[in-house]
Amino acid sequence: MTSHAPTPEILENPVMQLPAPFVDDRGKIQTLVQGEITSVQVITSKKGSLRANHWHRADSHYMYIVSGAMNYYHRAVGSKEAPSLFNLVAGDLVYTPSDVEHAAEFPQDCMFLNITTGPRDQKSYEADIVRVELVKPKS
Repeated sequence: MTSHAPTPEILENPVMQLPAPFVDDRGKIQTLVQGEITSVQVITSKKGSLRANHWHRADSHYMYIVSGAMNYYHRAVGSKEAPSLFNLVAGDLVYTPSDVEHAAEFPQDCMFLNITTGPRDQKSYEADIVRVELVKPKS
């Protein structure tokens, strides 16, 4: 699997600008991602929950918020600086390359699409991630 190392631009702002949709009398087609995609999951998260708190050795992924909201944190692997925080809502798309510590908190129930460049069977996923405590769980 190819590494998708972070660029300075992605570290500064991982929220992606979506291309203009195709619109006609039937409705709208919005392209989210074009390119190398191996897996897509629909993930639901309950208000107050915390996900991720890890980084990927090789995989990268996009998260498209379908409904609800997500507080997305990230920073380069090994950085001692506080992570950057991005408050995402329905319609936002965020990109996480490999070698970026990331975590997501959910201030409300949320459903998002996780669009990955690597396989997401449990064995492959666990082999690719390194767990960290970027965000402390709330007790």
